[in-house]
Amino acid sequence: MTPPWVHRVAFPVALLLLGLLALTSLAVGDMRLSPARIVSGLLHRDELAATILWNIRLPRMLVSVMVGAALASSGLVMQAYFRNSLASPGLLGVTSGGAAGAVVIIGLGWASASIFVLPVAAVVGAMFSTSVVIMLARRGASTERLLLAGVALNALLGAVTSYVLANFTLSYERNARILFWLLGGLEDRTWEHVFMASPILVAGALLWPLGRPMDLLSLGSREAQSLGVDTKRLRRSMLALSTVLTALATAVAGTVGFVGLIVPHLLRLLVGPEHRRLVPLTLIGGAAFVLACDLISRSAGGLRVGIVTSLIGGPFFLWLLRRQA
Repeated sequence: MTPPWVHRVAFPVALLLLGLLALTSLAVGDMRLSPARIVSGLLHRDELAATILWNIRLPRMLVSVMVGAALASSGLVMQAYFRNSLASPGLLGVTSGGAAGAVVIIGLGWASASIFVLPVAAVVGAMFSTSVVIMLARRGASTERLLLAGVALNALLGAVTSYVLANFTLSYERNARILFWLLGGLEDRTWEHVFMASPILVAGALLWPLGRPMDLLSLGSREAQSLGVDTKRLRRSMLALSTVLTALATAVAGTVGFVGLIVPHLLRLLVGPEHRRLVPLTLIGGAAFVLACDLISRSAGGLRVGIVTSLIGGPFFLWLLRRQA
C-alpha cells in the first residue's frame, strides 16, 4: 500500500520536475542561456535570446509537453478501457494508424492545403486502428491475442507506409517529412505545430473529471452501473479522447512509442491505482518524460526522440512481460 505522504507530495514534486525540465529545455542548445537571460529573452529585453526562445526553443518545448501529456494519458485511458495493464496506443497499433493516415496525406500532397488536413488524417487513421482493436476486444480477446493483433496491425500499417514510399513519385521534401513521421521527432517545431496540438489541452481538460468514473469502471461494468455510472457513455468518451489524443500527438511529432505504456505504469507503482490521482499525474508525468527524452536526444547528437523512447520502452516492455508471466 502506498504511504499517505507519497500522495501528498506526488503532485507538487511532479510539477516541480516538469518546471525544471521545461527551464532546461529552454536553456540547452548550441547557445546555452542562463535563467536570467531566458527571462530577458521572454520579455524581449535581449533580442538574440528572444529570437532563439520565441522562434525555436519555446515552440519545441510546448509541443514536447503536449505530446507527452497526450500519449501518456491516452495509454492510461486504454488500460482502463480494456482493464489491461499492457494496453497502450503504440502496442495496439493506434499510433501506427495515426502515422499511416498522415503519411498517405503527405504522399498525396494534400498536407499543405490546410493546417487541419494532417491532424484530421491522423485521427481517421487512428480511428481505423481503434475500431479493429475494439472489435477484437468485444469478442473477448485475451491479452495475448490483443498484443498479437497489435503486432499484425502495426505490420499492415507499416506496409501501407512502405507502399507510399515505394510507389508514389515524391519530392525530396515529402520523403523527408514521411521519414520524420516514421522516426518521431521534435526538431523544427514551430508555432503552427503548437496550434495544431492545442486541442490536446481541451482533451486533457475533458479527461480530468473522468478519474472517479474510471475508478468505478475498474470494479466492473455492472458494479459501475449500480453506482450511477453510464458505462456506455463513459466508454465512448474514453475511446474518443484516447484516439484524438494519440492522433494529435502523432500529427505533430510522428511515431513516438512506449510513452503510454511507461508513464502510467511507473505512476501506478508510485501512487496506486486510483485514477483520480493518476489522471493529473499522468498528464504531468508524460510531459516531463518526453521533455527528458528530448533533452537526451539533443545531447546525443540529434538522436530522434522516438528512438530514445523506444530504447527505453523496449526493455521496459520485456520487463513487464516477465513480471506478469
